[in-house]
Amino acid sequence: MPDLSTTYLGLPLQHPIVASAGPISQSLDGIRRLEDGGAAAIVMYSLFEEQIRRENDALGRLLAAGSDLSGEASSYFPTMEDFVAGPDAYLALVRQAREAVKVPIIASLNGSTPDGWVDYARQLHEAGAHAIELNLFHIPADTTASGRAVEQQYEDVVRRVCAAVPIPVAVKLSPYFSAMGEMARRLVEAGAKGLVLFNRFYQPDFDIDRMDVAPTLELSSPSEIRLPLLWIAVLRGRIRASLAATTGVHSHVEAAKYILAGADVAMSTSAVLKHGPSALGIIRDDLARWMDRKGFDSLAQIRGSMSQERVASPSAFERANYIKILQGWRD
Repeated sequence: MPDLSTTYLGLPLQHPIVASAGPISQSLDGIRRLEDGGAAAIVMYSLFEEQIRRENDALGRLLAAGSDLSGEASSYFPTMEDFVAGPDAYLALVRQAREAVKVPIIASLNGSTPDGWVDYARQLHEAGAHAIELNLFHIPADTTASGRAVEQQYEDVVRRVCAAVPIPVAVKLSPYFSAMGEMARRLVEAGAKGLVLFNRFYQPDFDIDRMDVAPTLELSSPSEIRLPLLWIAVLRGRIRASLAATTGVHSHVEAAKYILAGADVAMSTSAVLKHGPSALGIIRDDLARWMDRKGFDSLAQIRGSMSQERVASPSAFERANYIKILQGWRD
């Protein structure tokens, strides 16, 4: 069988299929199930910045701000009961998981400002997390905020957290930057040891009968891999950081494409939610069988073999493919 071993954030992994942040990791039993199902590493569910603020008695003021301006305004904000567990419970679960499973445990922090993150990053390290994933989920709804100001906010968070802990930090970010490549380089220069591409913005819908905001969640599909596939192929070899793909991985096909583009690992939650934790082992085994059929001996042999690192002018290459796709269309 081919050698599927890889390295992510400096952590040696037996294979590249990783459980991304999701609800199954909210309990120790779920974490054990993910390991038994075949996860090479486990990214725990996210600890939200709002939970950290709650512990500091600041969230109440945040949620109340502007709530009296409209009868519907408060429906946009989560209630305290919406959060599964607070920071203390999260830290306890990290400690338990570190003792209970053999695969690396990656803690996840979700937020957009530096408030409270540095202290909790240190506590996550002390609790035993092998690494931290910063999920920078921020929608700049302020129409006066410049793109550069938003980018600087991201960079400041990453720099402060990376300076505070000795364990590796990965950044899960969105693709909505005007110069994605430059932003990726800035985050790596700020200390990030890995980039996770990409965050999926869960956008609200309106319930026109209840006149309320209706949060909707749609699982990813394999058709969504093209944007992260593009940027992994662009970034491979051009930044000194691990690359993780985390969108649309439902089978070995998507995993193989991401690895060919240059990803070190392929992460999945949607497949686990649809088919259970054993989906991770199936993806791993099918990937090994595909490599065997193609005559590949190791993951290192194919990683990045279709990246733009081998193209002299990536922009011209993408432009040529764009024209080729449009001109090649047949009704």
